[in-house]
Amino acid sequence: MKHVFLTGVPGVGKTTLVKKVCDAVVSAGVSVSGFYTEEVRERGRRVGFDVVTLTGDRGRLSRVSAQSAAGGRECRVGQYVVDLQSFESLALPLFRDMREGNKRLFVIDEIGKMELFSQAFIRAVRQTLDASSCSILGTIPVPKGKPLALVEEVRGRQDVKIFMVTKENRDVIFDDIVSAVQECLK
Repeated sequence: MKHVFLTGVPGVGKTTLVKKVCDAVVSAGVSVSGFYTEEVRERGRRVGFDVVTLTGDRGRLSRVSAQSAAGGRECRVGQYVVDLQSFESLALPLFRDMREGNKRLFVIDEIGKMELFSQAFIRAVRQTLDASSCSILGTIPVPKGKPLALVEEVRGRQDVKIFMVTKENRDVIFDDIVSAVQECLK
């Protein structure tokens, strides 16, 4: 096993677990890089998502938008318009830095519909999955509707361990995830 992915319904706590696992392995001396996604709220209402690097840099992933762009070339997931340029300019250099540096664990939260509009992101994830120098701690959505090719690819890999996060197990599954990640890093 080389990579660990968490899956579960939206809002169950996957990102929170990823952050806690990162803290645990960093305190054990592991070099970590990558990003997670975070809700953006205004007056208690979710208005979009940002991508946030583990060093704290932040960029726009998507925002709520009612109107459609002229020509209809925008990337949409439901009510959200994906800001591909912002996402790629923040996320893609992390992949390059990780492959060139000595990072041992790379965090990808998440491989989802919004991120998969980027062909460069898909290529970078595949290269990282096949790289010998690092392991991935990531999140993928539960299967729903039309399958997402890269998500199904990850799900089907022999070198991936997947944890299903639920409201019932999210508070007790942490140690198992940390152990699995540490096993990957050996």
